[in-house]
Amino acid sequence: MAKRDFYEVLGISKSASKDEIKSAYRKLAKKYHPDINHDADAPEKFKEVQEAYDILYDDKKRQMYDQFGMAAFENGGSTGGAGNPFQGGGFSSQGFGGVDLGDIFNSFFGGGSTRSSQNYGPQRGNDTLSRVRISFMDAINGKTITMPITYDENCSTCGGTGAKTSNDIKTCPDCGGRGYIRTQQRTIFGVMENQTTCPKCGGTGKIITDKCPDCGGKGYKRVKKDMDVNIPAGINSGQQLRVAGKGERGVNGGPNGDLFLEIIVSPHQYFTRDGNDIHIEIPLDFIDAILGVKIDVPTVYGDCEVEIPAGTQPNQIIRLKGRGVKDLRKGTPGDEYVHIKLQTPTKISKEQRKLLEEYKKSETKGESFFEKFKKAFKK
Repeated sequence: MAKRDFYEVLGISKSASKDEIKSAYRKLAKKYHPDINHDADAPEKFKEVQEAYDILYDDKKRQMYDQFGMAAFENGGSTGGAGNPFQGGGFSSQGFGGVDLGDIFNSFFGGGSTRSSQNYGPQRGNDTLSRVRISFMDAINGKTITMPITYDENCSTCGGTGAKTSNDIKTCPDCGGRGYIRTQQRTIFGVMENQTTCPKCGGTGKIITDKCPDCGGKGYKRVKKDMDVNIPAGINSGQQLRVAGKGERGVNGGPNGDLFLEIIVSPHQYFTRDGNDIHIEIPLDFIDAILGVKIDVPTVYGDCEVEIPAGTQPNQIIRLKGRGVKDLRKGTPGDEYVHIKLQTPTKISKEQRKLLEEYKKSETKGESFFEKFKKAFKK
């Protein structure tokens, strides 16, 4: 099945900036993540979004994709690295006595020799995303939580070099410390030069003669530990916290990426949140609504005495200024909105009925609110 256009997958224009690409990716990755979305097609959509991001966020891969489309990554190429756009598209990768036709075409379009776009120096690791669920009130008031994390940490014994001592690190004799080797091939178009990762040192440019006894030459250790995370007061669902250096391991001595914690806030039984405002529905006896009353209304910071004015109507809303959520950045609080829900008793005694009938006669003078409405309606 033909793949959809990557720009269409992320819902962005072809002129989108890297920030726009990252923003679109995070939104869609959250939407289709299998841990959240249990639809049958969610894993495939999540994979499609990830693939689109991997290509478009990398400047070199994006340039290849814009020029050649998916042909740049098929049959020998992959979304993990820019492939040869001329492989697989009707051309054999070998021809004319073993000559790589991809190299020939690259010489026409790239000028003289083929060079790998791979970076052989230290590279920062990728960022990772994890989700943390907290209670509604913990999001309002803030809390320090402890969560288990697993990541790769530089070996403290060798400092990440993988060698027992600094004298045990030698320059790779095959590539001369460059991390890549160049080969030449004579073709009908002349001598072509190709550049590939050095197989002896794996692209590091160094050879370890005596490995670190603690990490076995890897330069890092897999660490599992409990980490304290400070959840700031006022955080909302979908917002992220950054934990520096706890993402994926870097390459060739590069630093770790970062860990981003996406906060998922559980709903409250009574409170609902809208931005920095809080809403709550409270039941009120119809007699109290008629006469007026003082009540202690729950807020996210405790009870607050509120005067319900006489003659309060159904669904009336009372605003409690400054009783909402404190803004995460500015610290200024929102408001709480109290929604009045009048309650009418379903059963009353004979004495209560008699009193209500007497009240009705004295108040309406024999004409109910509905009868007044009907009279006005007919006009």
